[in-house]
Amino acid sequence: MKFRDAIEKRCDVKRFDLKKPNWRKVVRAVDAARFSSSAGNHFAVRFILVTDESAIDKISKSCQQDFISGSKCVVVAVSDPSSLIRSYGDRATKYCELQAGAAIQNFLLGLENEGLVTSWVWYYVDEEVKRILDIPEGASVQGIFPIGGKTKVSGKAKRNAKLENVLFFGKYGERKMRPKTEVTRDSV
Repeated sequence: MKFRDAIEKRCDVKRFDLKKPNWRKVVRAVDAARFSSSAGNHFAVRFILVTDESAIDKISKSCQQDFISGSKCVVVAVSDPSSLIRSYGDRATKYCELQAGAAIQNFLLGLENEGLVTSWVWYYVDEEVKRILDIPEGASVQGIFPIGGKTKVSGKAKRNAKLENVLFFGKYGERKMRPKTEVTRDSV
C-alpha cells in the first residue's frame, strides 16, 4: 500500500469481522510505532496486546462502549514518563504525551497497511483500565484500540478539514503566501 493511500483510507471502524486478527500483523503495526519521534531518543510508549476475552469485556465496560467486546484483540497504548523525568523534569509528561500521539499515528497507519481496522477509543476510566492490566503508578493510558478485520460495512469515509483551514503562512491566520499564492488540496 502506498503511504498516501494509507493516510487517506484510514478511518475509525466499530464493526469487525468475527475472526481473531493475525497477531503477527498486529505486532508489525506496533513495530511501526517504534519509528516515531521521541524526546531525547527515550521511547516512553508501551503497547499491551490483550486477547483474553474476560479482560476485553472488562475494558469494554470501563469504556462504556459495547463494540469493544466484539473484538478478539485490543491494544492499549500506555506512556510512562519515568525515563524522561531526569532529562526534562516537569516537561517530561508533556513530551511523553506528544510522543504517544506520534507513536499511535504510526501504529494506526501500520494497522491500515496490514489490512486491519480499529477505532481509537478516547473515553475510559483510567484507573479501572490500569487495574485490569496491572499498569504501574505514574504511567498513563493514551488510547484503547479494538482491532479486527475489515468487513463490507466497516467504516464511513471520514470528513477531513480543508487544507486551507489548517495551513497558515508566516503567522497564525495568514492563509496566503507572500507573494500571494493560494494553497488548496488540488495544488499539492
